[in-house]
Amino acid sequence: MARFNMELPTEIIKDIEYINGNSDKIFGEMTQAGANVTINNVKNNIPKSFVDSEIMNCLKITRVYKTPTDEGINTKVGFFGYFTNKNGVKTPAPLVANVFEYGKSGFTKQPFFRRSFKKAQIEKAMLEAQKRFSKGLLDE
Repeated sequence: MARFNMELPTEIIKDIEYINGNSDKIFGEMTQAGANVTINNVKNNIPKSFVDSEIMNCLKITRVYKTPTDEGINTKVGFFGYFTNKNGVKTPAPLVANVFEYGKSGFTKQPFFRRSFKKAQIEKAMLEAQKRFSKGLLDE
C-alpha cells in the first residue's frame, strides 16, 4: 500500500491557527460593519417626521452576540425602547416604526426600514472588514 506524507510550512500553520482562534472576532467585526452601513441607510431613508423626533434616540445597533442554537454571530439594527412623543406620552419606538413601515387602517405605509437593507453595500462592507481583520489571510 502506498503512503503519502506531506508537511505544511509553519507560516501556513500559523495563519490557520490565527484564523481559527480569532474567527468569532473576525465575523463579529464583519457583522458590525454591515450593521453600520445599514444604520446609515436607515438614517438617510427615515421619514421627515422622525428626523427631529425623540424616536431617533431609539435607533440603535446591538452588541455582537452569538446565538445559542446555531452559534451564529449576529448584530441587530432596530428601534429599541420607549420615547416621549410631542404630546408627552411615553410610546414604544418599535410600534411606531412598525406602523410607518407597514401601515394600519387610516394610516398609509411609508416604508423606510426594508429599503435600507441593500445587500450589495452590506456585503462589500463585510468583505472589507474581513480583509482588514483577518490580516489579508481570507482574501478572495
